Amino acid sequence: MPDVSSKQMKLLYFAWVRERVGCGAEDVELPEGVATVSDVVGWLKGRGPGFAEAFARPELVRAAVDKVHVKPAASIDGAREIAFFPPVTGG
Repeated sequence: MPDVSSKQMKLLYFAWVRERVGCGAEDVELPEGVATVSDVVGWLKGRGPGFAEAFARPELVRAAVDKVHVKPAASIDGAREIAFFPPVTGG
């Protein structure tokens, strides 16, 4: 019987976030209790120095859940993909 407390998720990293974590995408199994984008960031920070550096200032990293921009408190329930990227500026 599968463990319903864990979540399979595709994580995407862009720009300097990708450079610091060392990959552009990965499939992960999130641990029990990870329910929001902020929880995912907290979990990622503990995965190694590159992740800790990329998410050291989480207010500088934006997220999209299933291609929709969201705030850190957004639920990831039912999500398939979370993308992390720096703020985009333009002129």
